[in-house]
Amino acid sequence: MKMCQVGIYNRSGYPLPEYQSEGAAGMDLRAALSEPLVLEPRKVYMVPTGLFLEIPVGYEGQVRARSGLALKHGITLVNGVGTIDSDYRGEVGVILMNLLDDPFTIQPGDRIAQLVFAEIAQASFAEVKDAEALSATQRGEGGFGHSGK
Repeated sequence: MKMCQVGIYNRSGYPLPEYQSEGAAGMDLRAALSEPLVLEPRKVYMVPTGLFLEIPVGYEGQVRARSGLALKHGITLVNGVGTIDSDYRGEVGVILMNLLDDPFTIQPGDRIAQLVFAEIAQASFAEVKDAEALSATQRGEGGFGHSGK
């Protein structure tokens, strides 16, 4: 498994994120709250983590939902997966939403999301005159649902 060195400043008062098993892809992020936060149904909240990262160029941090919170309580990330760019130095925040009908309370220090690091590539575009100038593939223009059920 590839490793990258990430600088971290932790003002949360909680331990640093860590992998819970040898094969774990993500580390849990905790809510850096001074008091409980009630997530009302279908409302959006930015939850602070108290963490500031220095991610190496060529990598990104991905903030992902915790499957247990999603399944049991309908708590999800509004932006699907959040990206932390290598040049961002602000506090890591988690944008949460409660999809269910009942309020859900996050306690200070609760694990609210996962943090995954991934290598990235930046693209450069080679503009063509029209869509027909793009190389042909078997799929072609087949879009959503093109392969059946």
